[in-house]
Amino acid sequence: MFVLLLLMLNPGAGVGSGSAGSAGWSVSFEDPNPCGLRGSSVLLGCSFHYPEDECVEMVEWSKGGLHGGQWVRSVLSTLTSYQGRAQYVGDKKNNCSLVIHDLQDVDHGHFYFSFRTDRFGRRSKVSVFLSVSGLTARVRPTAVALGDTVTFECGTSCGLSNVVWFKDGRPVAKPPSQVQAKDGGRYSCAVEGQEWARSHPVDLDVHYPPFNVTVVVNPGPPGPVVLLTPGSSAHLTCSSHAHPPALRYTWYRRTLSSGPGPGPGVPVGSGPVLSLSSVDSSHSGLYVCQVWNKLGENSSTEVMLMMDEADVNGLIAGVGLGVKVVLVLVLVPAVVLWRRWKCSAEDEENDHDYENTRAM
Repeated sequence: MFVLLLLMLNPGAGVGSGSAGSAGWSVSFEDPNPCGLRGSSVLLGCSFHYPEDECVEMVEWSKGGLHGGQWVRSVLSTLTSYQGRAQYVGDKKNNCSLVIHDLQDVDHGHFYFSFRTDRFGRRSKVSVFLSVSGLTARVRPTAVALGDTVTFECGTSCGLSNVVWFKDGRPVAKPPSQVQAKDGGRYSCAVEGQEWARSHPVDLDVHYPPFNVTVVVNPGPPGPVVLLTPGSSAHLTCSSHAHPPALRYTWYRRTLSSGPGPGPGVPVGSGPVLSLSSVDSSHSGLYVCQVWNKLGENSSTEVMLMMDEADVNGLIAGVGLGVKVVLVLVLVPAVVLWRRWKCSAEDEENDHDYENTRAM
C-alpha cells in the first residue's frame, strides 16, 4: 500500500495524454478537446497501455471540479447525474473509450481516466476537456411578405457537419429563400445523424392578402348553382386564406335578370356568414363574398341561388290534387244520395199507380 501511494504521488508514475509513462504506462485521448451538442451523445476516444506482465483489474472515469477551493476528481459511477448517461464502451485491455448520452450543461468540464493492475494503480495527469453547446436557429427577417428573400442560419460553438431543418416538427429538404404563403411556420435545425438534438424553434411570419376565397351554402350541394326550397332557410359561409386574418367580409347580390355588370352587385350583408330566412323568389340571384385585410382584398366566384321550381309545381300540384280529392269525397256521395232519392221517388209513384190499377 505504501508503494502504491508513492507511485501515485511521484510525477514520473503519472500517465500523460499521448505520451508514454514510466515503464511503458500511458493513456492517449483521440481528441483532448471534444465538443458535443446539448441533448446528443459524445464519444471520448481513449486508449491505454501497461507492461505485458500486469493484468488490469479496474478501470474508471472521473470528472474534475473545485470543491471547497480544492480540485477534486469525482468518479462518474458515484455521481447520480451520470447514472444511465455515462457508458464505458472500452475494455480492460487497451480501449478506455467513454460515451456520454443526453449531454447537459453540467457535463462541461474536465474528464480523467484511471486504471489499476494487479500490481499498481495509474491515472492520467491531463484530462479531456469537454465543451457542451446548443444549436441556435436564426431567420432574417422574421416577418416578410410574399416573394421576400429570407436567410436561415444554424449556429453553434461546435463544428457543424451537415445541417438538417424542420418546419413545424417535420423535416424539410431545405428552408425557403423566397417565401410563399405556405412557408410560414416554426423552424428548427439539427446535425444530420443527431436529429433528436434540435435547436429551439424560430418563427417565420409570412403576411399575404386574402386568396382562395370560397362560399359554401348550407343546406345545399357544393357547386355554383344551389336550388332552395321556398320558405326554408339558407346560410352562406365565406372563408379564405389570409395573414393577418381577414378584417372585413362584404356580401353582394346581383339579380339574374341584370346580367354582368361593372361591379359585384348590391351589398346585402357583412360578416363571414350570410343568413337567409324564409327564402322566396326575391332571394334568387348571384352572390359574391368580398374579403379584405390590410394587405389587400379578393372576391369569391359567383354562387347562384334559385328557387326549386319543382317544389313550387309540386306544391301547386299537391293543392290541385287536394281539391280533386275533396271534390270526389263530397260530390260522389252527393250524387249517390241524389240517385237513391230519385229512385225512391219513382218507386213510390209506381207503387201508387199499381195499387190504383189493382183497385180498378
